[in-house]
Amino acid sequence: MPFPRDFIELSCRKGVIRFGSFVTKAGRVSPYFFNAGLFDDGASFSDLCGFYARAILDSGVAFDMLFGPAYKGIPLVAGTAIRLAAEGVNVPFAFNRKEAKDHGEGGTLIGAPLKGRVLILDDVISAGTSVRESVGIIRSHGAEPAGVVIALDRMERGQGEISAVREVEETYGIPVVPVATLDDLIAYLGDTPELEADLAAVQAYRDAYGMCDASR
Repeated sequence: MPFPRDFIELSCRKGVIRFGSFVTKAGRVSPYFFNAGLFDDGASFSDLCGFYARAILDSGVAFDMLFGPAYKGIPLVAGTAIRLAAEGVNVPFAFNRKEAKDHGEGGTLIGAPLKGRVLILDDVISAGTSVRESVGIIRSHGAEPAGVVIALDRMERGQGEISAVREVEETYGIPVVPVATLDDLIAYLGDTPELEADLAAVQAYRDAYGMCDASR
């Protein structure tokens, strides 16, 4: 399954993954930073959505439609629906707006009605706030969350003893499907000479904060 490596390579080339010293939301000093907002041109964003589509299809998770939480999930869900349709899997999608519209069609939802098994698309899971809000929206419309698909699983502990990803899986009883994981990043650094200097710092961070089974 080579596409996680291809995703990591694209992320490094686009500067989506950067190396240095960065403070995370948890207050940790991380040697790398992931910013999916830097998939900011047509070619790289199309590739990103293609990776999401492949991760979804390879996961075997049963779903009826896609949902993208505002704001980062909005282009993701539209682009991934297009890439899935190109693979012969044509599914409806919807996303929410942060503030309710009080004219026209009104409401906070745009796109197809939420029903059946709904797959949530987001960039990462940190505190799990976006997932919690998405699950609430989905269930309030009589549908059920089928799973969450994210770009990168950092495979590290949350504020407690388990990872944010595992917490989502246990809290909602749904799988989290990453396009790639920190292990994929470490493997890529190990055999990419121009980035090998960053390997030791990332491995040390993994040793300090990592969860060996964060996404499973």
